[in-house]
Amino acid sequence: MTSQPLRVGVIGCGGICGAYFSMAKNFPQIQIGACADLILEKAQAAATTYGIQWALTVEELLRDPAIDVVLNLTVPKAHAEISLAALNAGKHVYSEKPLGISREQGEKIISLARSKSLRVGCAPDTFFGAGHQTARKLIDDGAIGKPVAFTAFMMGRGHEHWHASPEFFYQPGAGPMFDMGPYYLTALINLLGDVKRISGMTSIAIPQRTISSEPLRGKTFSVTTADHVTGLMEFENGCVGSIIQSFAMRGAKNDGKSPITIFGDRGTLRVPDPNGFDGPVFLCDFSLGDEFVEVPPAFAKGYGRAVGLAEMAEAISGNRKHRANGDLAFAVLELMQGFEDSSREEKYYRPIAKGVRPAALKPGDAFGDLS
Repeated sequence: MTSQPLRVGVIGCGGICGAYFSMAKNFPQIQIGACADLILEKAQAAATTYGIQWALTVEELLRDPAIDVVLNLTVPKAHAEISLAALNAGKHVYSEKPLGISREQGEKIISLARSKSLRVGCAPDTFFGAGHQTARKLIDDGAIGKPVAFTAFMMGRGHEHWHASPEFFYQPGAGPMFDMGPYYLTALINLLGDVKRISGMTSIAIPQRTISSEPLRGKTFSVTTADHVTGLMEFENGCVGSIIQSFAMRGAKNDGKSPITIFGDRGTLRVPDPNGFDGPVFLCDFSLGDEFVEVPPAFAKGYGRAVGLAEMAEAISGNRKHRANGDLAFAVLELMQGFEDSSREEKYYRPIAKGVRPAALKPGDAFGDLS
């Protein structure tokens, strides 16, 4: 654990910042000392609400020598710009997902960080949760035998039915794959390891959308990126399965099973929602019958947004590799763009990112033990 907390400056005070501010207080590895936003009033409001000492402009925060790490909570299309600015200012950076909105942006961020010996971290960090770590341990311990197949499905109506400003979710750099795909792909890499090859088909299933949420109810807008993505994935361990990420399934509901299911030659595992930390894990051991049994968590519960940032701070102090790192985030970004490339070019895409499966946590009940 760090002897002195790393001082964090937050850029971007939108809806997600509250989850980070609230959870960060639980980790002595980090201290949020300032926040900034393009709209200064939003930063001032967040500082007042969450007890942050300083509300600054973006430029002031980047110049502040007391800030060690920039927590980048801007909208996806600004992620690369802010992360590069933070690195050029000599600060580590931890970004909300995705790392960038193109493979080229991700490469620039990773390259610049390496040239300056700085760290890059990136959400999602939900794989730190008790549910996902328990599922990984079961796979690693051979509870389902050899992983043979998987399904990873997120199918919903779309953000225009609940989000106050949903249009950017249907623009390039967003859509269901870039918005929700990072959770599913990160979870799959954590569970199964490196990806060998993928293929994809994408479509704009609903070209025109009408907002039914407030305050823009009744406004119609055009969809300019794929709102339905389906793909096949082959992992280096031989597991082959399918992923669907869609904002076009009107009225579709989960069938009662888990969003991710891993099928092995000796058992089947239902994995929790990767957009959460502590969901239940269910195992069907074929040697015992065909029933699924809930498996008690073998890891600490209660983590939320900012656990990946705290673990990065501890890893910096201990001079080791952190888990929610830039290489993992780039691998996810490469896959997301790879599905689009495969669909457009009508051929397989073979990712270059290898060796990105994060180290497992140690089993136990101690909250905050992130070594």
